[in-house]
Amino acid sequence: MTPTPALVCLTVQIYHRPGHGPRARVSHSPPSLIGSLRRPPPDYDPGSTVTVPPIKNMAFLAHLRCTSSQGSCTTSVEDVGVDKRKAVADEEEPKKTKKKRRRKLKTKRCIDAIKAKFRAKYKKQGLLGKGGYGTVFAGYRIADNLPVAIKHLRKKDILYHVDETGKWLPVEVAIMLKLADKTSGSVGMSAPVSLLDWYDLNRDLILVMERPIPAEDLFNYIDENEGCLPQQEAKIIIKQLVDAAIDLEKEDIFHRDIKCENILIETGSDVPRVRLIDFGLSCFMKGKSSYSIFRGTPEYFPPEWWTCHSYSAGPTTVWQIGAVLFQTLHSGEQFDTRMFLRNLVGIGKTLSKDCQDFLRRCFTIDPIQRPTLEQLSVHPWLAED
Repeated sequence: MTPTPALVCLTVQIYHRPGHGPRARVSHSPPSLIGSLRRPPPDYDPGSTVTVPPIKNMAFLAHLRCTSSQGSCTTSVEDVGVDKRKAVADEEEPKKTKKKRRRKLKTKRCIDAIKAKFRAKYKKQGLLGKGGYGTVFAGYRIADNLPVAIKHLRKKDILYHVDETGKWLPVEVAIMLKLADKTSGSVGMSAPVSLLDWYDLNRDLILVMERPIPAEDLFNYIDENEGCLPQQEAKIIIKQLVDAAIDLEKEDIFHRDIKCENILIETGSDVPRVRLIDFGLSCFMKGKSSYSIFRGTPEYFPPEWWTCHSYSAGPTTVWQIGAVLFQTLHSGEQFDTRMFLRNLVGIGKTLSKDCQDFLRRCFTIDPIQRPTLEQLSVHPWLAED
């Protein structure tokens, strides 16, 4: 049998709060339970004190916050209402909401632990570049001061690859891991830069890659050389680029976004060395598959994409290599496939005949007639000393 609640006699002080109408302040002693008085008596007089009869309705009672265990307790009616609503909300909170909250807390702890692991191993420095899919910072590995590039990506913006076991991996991670297997994980042994570490932060991704020093991307390298390169130097770069593309093709990797900004030039020796970066839009090829959704830079899209919205790996890569060569040799001209198709940009007549022929072959309109990467590698212009 439920015991009858004790009757409580309350003293209510009426006051007027500007902009909020009349309010009542409840006080009693000793500390106990009080009722929720939402409005003062109708005949209130601001500043007066009235006595409210004992309250029997326990449905609206709530605990008071006391100044001491023995002293008098004072709280506003508004506070009592808040405490009561919070108590009811806590009691009625669905189990699913509690589980979701615990899951979020667990995820946050995991992410904090991963971030701490990253900070213990690497030091982030200044901004290197920012694009539509992520941001890249300079940095170094704390253990040996190895220069690194730290790439931050939003997971909602990246492409994924499903491996043989059914595991989903960011495509850039999957491709760079495969390339690392080819070189046994040795840093700096291949044209593509090496992936050193990667960290999954639930909604974000951190990739840590080697950062060749001294080096700069081909776009800036050309700009610093008065907007174009000598044919001999351009030939050295393109030959390495063709060889790198052939190596990727053998591994069934399609870069899809070969352009000057995604080519690093190491400048620490007399001969420039080519390094490929940014595999975020790449994919694994399946035979001679064609694609209907293009990922990459519109100015470098091959003509078949603009005419029939279909393209394949080999012919597209050859077209993009031609676009890169065009950029290295034509000062003040920006290559754009659509402009080229309208004859608004053209191959320079001052270039050697073999160089002009190399470009014309890369820019063959029909992708079936366009040469393969292997055929490009033995072109007379690349074979010249």
